[in-house]
Amino acid sequence: MSALDRGAGLAEGTLASAAFRPELLDAAVTGRISDEQWRRRVAEDLADACGSLDRALDLVSGWSALSGRVDPAVLEVLTEIRSRVPVVLVSNATTRLEADLTALGLADAFDAVVNTARIGVAKPDHRVFEAAAQAVGVAPRRCLFVDDTPGHVAAARAAGLTGLHYTHVDQLRSATAPPRPEPRLSKTRCTR
Repeated sequence: MSALDRGAGLAEGTLASAAFRPELLDAAVTGRISDEQWRRRVAEDLADACGSLDRALDLVSGWSALSGRVDPAVLEVLTEIRSRVPVVLVSNATTRLEADLTALGLADAFDAVVNTARIGVAKPDHRVFEAAAQAVGVAPRRCLFVDDTPGHVAAARAAGLTGLHYTHVDQLRSATAPPRPEPRLSKTRCTR
C-alpha cells in the first residue's frame, strides 16, 4: 500500500488509515456493508487528500487490484492435513472473499469457509469459532484454531478450541503432524 500512497502523492499509511479505520472495517467484515460499499467509502474519505473523488477512486481501484499471495509451503501443509481431517478457513473478510479465493486458485482448498461478512460477527467473537466447528460437524474442543493474531488465538481457547499462534510454517507443520505410533516393546527372554 505504501507504493500506492507514494504514487498518489500521499503520506505513507494514508490509504491504510482510511481503509482500516476500526468502525469502517468492522462494518465491512461483519457484512453490514458490502466490499464495494467499503471501498467506495474509503475513496470518499480520501477525496480531499487526493484532490478529487476521481483520483481517490483511482487510488482505491489500484489497491483493489492487488491480489494476495499464496504461500506454497502452507498450502502443502493444509493439503496434507485435509487428507486426515477437515480444514476450515476462518476469515475476518469482506463480501469479496469468495471471489478472491477463486482468483487465487483456492476455491476448493478448504472443506468449508467461514467468512465473517456472511455470518455477521467477526473474530474474536466466540460465535465465529462455533460456526467453524459446526461447518464440519465437529465439537469445538476437537478443533485446532491457527491464527497470526494472539488475541484471536486467546479467544478461540476461551471458546474451548485448542489455539496456536502462527509464526512460521515449520511450527504449523509440527503442530499438525500425525501422531507417531508408540514403539512396540517385545519381550525377549535371555537364557544362560
